[in-house]
Amino acid sequence: LEVVESGGGLVQTGGSLNLSCTASGFALDNYAVGWFRQAPGKEREKVSCISSDPESYYVDSVKGRVTLSRDNSKNRVYLEMNNLKPEESAVYYCNAYNSYNLRDYWGQGTQVTVSS
Repeated sequence: LEVVESGGGLVQTGGSLNLSCTASGFALDNYAVGWFRQAPGKEREKVSCISSDPESYYVDSVKGRVTLSRDNSKNRVYLEMNNLKPEESAVYYCNAYNSYNLRDYWGQGTQVTVSS
């Protein structure tokens, strides 16, 4: 039972990336899924999350540039990020959480680096 992130990489300022969070061993559509990021020396920050309803949340700094979506047929959640900024360089983590059974899964993270 796990979630695995993919899609990180190196992009220039203003570039785009599409991160994926894929679940194995459980149905992701029954879970709220969040994306967090952590830069060196900084606290982990919630970027976006989507409930099973689905309702979405975006931190103010990414509104209008980031879209979170589900593909239940692939047991996957996507984080599409556009117009990326250097200060958004971080390791991006996926978290799946079920408020009924209290199961909580974190991925290993995927590195996003935005060059100036």
